[in-house]
Amino acid sequence: MAILLDGKKTASELNETTRKRILKLKQRGIVPGLAVVIVGEDQASQRYVRNKHKLALKLGMNSVIKEVPASITEAQLLALITELNQDTTIQAILVQDPLPKHINEQRIMQSISSTKDVDGFTAVNVGQLYLNLTGNYPVACTPKGIMTLLEKYDISLRGKKAVVIGRSAIVGKPMAALLVNAGASVSILHRYTTEIAEYTRDADLIISATGVLRLLGAEAVKPGAVIVDVGQNLDETGHLVGDVDFNAVKDKVAAITPVPGGVGPMTIATLMQQTVDLTEWGLANGK
Repeated sequence: MAILLDGKKTASELNETTRKRILKLKQRGIVPGLAVVIVGEDQASQRYVRNKHKLALKLGMNSVIKEVPASITEAQLLALITELNQDTTIQAILVQDPLPKHINEQRIMQSISSTKDVDGFTAVNVGQLYLNLTGNYPVACTPKGIMTLLEKYDISLRGKKAVVIGRSAIVGKPMAALLVNAGASVSILHRYTTEIAEYTRDADLIISATGVLRLLGAEAVKPGAVIVDVGQNLDETGHLVGDVDFNAVKDKVAAITPVPGGVGPMTIATLMQQTVDLTEWGLANGK
């Protein structure tokens, strides 16, 4: 049986560390502020935002939700982001996906100040990640949370063969950059990749973020591999499962994240961690 990479437990430990950091800031009269902008009434997005809000308040942050209608214009949304960029009580800004089709998502994301870009999506922060620059800058929360989880379980990356399935700007691309920076040799697979198993069967580490049910079975992984499953799918019985056929591979691989309870809690915990990071970095730079 594989080792379960317990994201829920690791996230709880990370949140406790974050809570203590917030307490120290409060003793100096500083309260980290996180602003989440949600456009429209997508139920999944609203649920995610509520979970973030509840955790932020629990940890002692100033949490602000800006709910705006789907009919908002791009100019109005940009004006809201500008207000938040200038608000000294807010150190971190997140715009919740998805956005309405009439709004240019990239234009909105790039309008967030790079010093408040808690998701690490601005060109400045993405560039720093890809250049592997030293210094302080935020990184996409899910990939950073995965790296924290792998470190927690002492999973070595240097010299290992890694496969990332999915090339999104939210997970796949920043994940690959973090792995390369850590010394792994990385292949990025996507919808145009033929014979995915030819890559995964030789991989020491597989990170799948596609949302394709049972994308990988036992025949597609090698003995002793480590699997991080970012997928969120409903099976035939309505249960939440990942991309990987968990029951088929659990006795073959060395370690695997459960779904739920793996990557999801790490993403939210990392969002809280980076809100405090941005607060402390801002103070260190006189902001």
